[in-house]
Amino acid sequence: MLPPVHNPDLLSRRAAERRRASYLAAVPPAIAAMPFTIPTEVLAEVDDASRMITRFDAEFAGFPAPFSAVLLRSESASSSQIEHLTSGARAIAEAEIDERIQGNAPLIVRNVRAMEAAIALADDISDATIIEMHRQLLESSAPRLVGGYRAEQVWIGGALPHDAAFVPPHHERVADAMADLVAFTRRTDLPVLVQAAVAHAQFETIHPFPDGNGRTGRALVQAILRNGRLIRHMTIPVSSGILTDVDAYFDALDAYRRGDVAPIVAVFATASLAALRNATVLAEDLARLQREWDGRLTGLRADSTARRLARVSIEHPALNARLARERTGASQPAVDNALQQLTERGILRMVNGQRRNRVWLNPEVLDALDAFAERSGRRQDPSY
Repeated sequence: MLPPVHNPDLLSRRAAERRRASYLAAVPPAIAAMPFTIPTEVLAEVDDASRMITRFDAEFAGFPAPFSAVLLRSESASSSQIEHLTSGARAIAEAEIDERIQGNAPLIVRNVRAMEAAIALADDISDATIIEMHRQLLESSAPRLVGGYRAEQVWIGGALPHDAAFVPPHHERVADAMADLVAFTRRTDLPVLVQAAVAHAQFETIHPFPDGNGRTGRALVQAILRNGRLIRHMTIPVSSGILTDVDAYFDALDAYRRGDVAPIVAVFATASLAALRNATVLAEDLARLQREWDGRLTGLRADSTARRLARVSIEHPALNARLARERTGASQPAVDNALQQLTERGILRMVNGQRRNRVWLNPEVLDALDAFAERSGRRQDPSY
């Protein structure tokens, strides 16, 4: 049954009759024990991508120190872009310190929280942890939608499910379908990247929540990659690779729903390699900046507050005094002095805070993050 309309008296007789008509909803197959046949050429791509992921994870685990957090934020922004939520690096950084409360940037920050929850809970992928990822995503913007799986019919495209591009399963089937999906994530007989791709496609097919399924489903990918030990230290910004060919991603989801697994696996392998190439350029950009900053900070001790705060600004390219104190552990006078030193040496730039106190930006880091977005094809609107 469809959810009731707000004012049924405003419906025409034809519209009211159409709402009462039958429609078809998907019935996803159980995959917990399903055998999968994947073409050898696709498995070869998966093998290549998996080896590159493992190498990248080891190579960049501690270089530079906040790089994993930078990639996690980039993955969150790219995943949001797939859902047409876009924002520039400055807006996202300002939203993290509550300097932006309107537009898309705060929603992207919530996606960061969902990704963080996915990684933190990766050792125990369950209904409860998936629901927690979703809660982190939407609790502040749509609290009525969090706390459990959906209890109503949803559909993708069209005013009614009769006209929809895809109708996920009836809500009474969701709990069993998700239990099967959770069981699938515990299999050990599949390459981890194959498992992540299939689990993601199955999740999007079940569509277990009223909203936020795409972003939660891509957060689940990070949990599976971490759970399967394909990554141990880093976040692989798979969504940035998907953005290089979004049409192929959605076509692959459609193919999966028709019973063809190979396209979504191929998309994940290709997207992972594209993401790694992009992330490597970002790592080189940030490493170059740190070398340049070392030259500008000549004369300061290696453990000075200014040098430590410069590293913090890689992860948080919008800073205020409160965050600077929290991240460095320094006193307020030491932080004030460090902010002045970094400003005088051209690493930070002070701007007027929109809500509370003064804000400092690291424009060079923001430029590097925006360049990463542009390489992935992520459109940006700095005002959001």
